[in-house]
Amino acid sequence: MASHIHMFKPGAAVTCAAGADITGGQVVAISGDREVSPAGAASTAVFGVAATDVKDGEDVLVLRGGVQELVASAAIAAGARVAAAAGGKVATATENTIGLAITAASAADDKLQIALD
Repeated sequence: MASHIHMFKPGAAVTCAAGADITGGQVVAISGDREVSPAGAASTAVFGVAATDVKDGEDVLVLRGGVQELVASAAIAAGARVAAAAGGKVATATENTIGLAITAASAADDKLQIALD
């Protein structure tokens, strides 16, 4: 009988290639074969959050779970479900959600804590 071993532990950080310039803390989405780019408002392939700033073509560590400090695109209440927004930020949403706000953001560009799904 053949063996099958996980490539990465569930929820573990994964290294991907950057498909564009990325800023640490941006929400990223799959944009190619094990490649990520900043997520946008229509992103349905959100993969996690970039750990560091990288340039297009460099390797980026993508954080896949836990609580992350992210940037809001507008005010978000604590307890709201959030989804990717333009520029790798997050916004209140009811579909394609990626996590739950555990702190609030009172305006665009405020940081808040999100428990990623």
